[in-house]
Amino acid sequence: MAALSPNQPGPARADRYEVAGRTVALAIVEHPRARRLTLRVQPGDRGIKVTVPPGIGRREVDRFLDRHRGWLADRIAAQPDRPQVRAGIKLPVCGVNHLIVHRPGRGLTETTRGHAGPELIVRGGADHLPRRVADFLKARARQEIEPLVARHAATVGRKVASIRYRDTVSRWGSCSSAGHLSFCWRIAMAPPAVIDYLVAHEVAHLRHMNHGPRFWALCEELCPDTNRCKAWLKRNGGKLQAIVF
Repeated sequence: MAALSPNQPGPARADRYEVAGRTVALAIVEHPRARRLTLRVQPGDRGIKVTVPPGIGRREVDRFLDRHRGWLADRIAAQPDRPQVRAGIKLPVCGVNHLIVHRPGRGLTETTRGHAGPELIVRGGADHLPRRVADFLKARARQEIEPLVARHAATVGRKVASIRYRDTVSRWGSCSSAGHLSFCWRIAMAPPAVIDYLVAHEVAHLRHMNHGPRFWALCEELCPDTNRCKAWLKRNGGKLQAIVF
């Protein structure tokens, strides 16, 4: 196993914490560069993350959490529900709600126009339905994202080393200094303009590895609707992260 570099966080300590009448997951992450304790409520009802400087014990973490109990209760109460993917619910595909319809038998998962509106037809065994829906969204993410990456990368005159798709919790996309782009496939549920903004954002990092004025100017050049789409993702992203597949 490779050793951690001095700038990497150490392994997370998994635990539980009671707040607002609920027991939530608690991850305590020791980071060598941390100078104080920081607190984050993970999106999608995935619990609490506390980042701590080296040598901080659980007792001090508990005191820190108790000082912020009111803030935690408010944030947790405000989190969206976590709907389970199943037949009969509506799920957005590129910003359009589709009724999930299960049909036993062989065949591809596909969208169609039903009597009551757009439908997402999922075939196969009912116990495999959530996975098949997730696989459909992963394929749709590739279909939407890759042409946008090619177009925006050509505009900025940079090459992309690779495009990866993950189910990330804390971020919708990332760009490494080596040109590797990564996207959360759940973005396939967002409207096309928002997908375009996310791609423009990460491609702009190929030229500016920061969030300074020149970065945002380039981002708006690639996606003139940046401000509206950025606000949409901030307002609605937690709901998409909360869906259980």
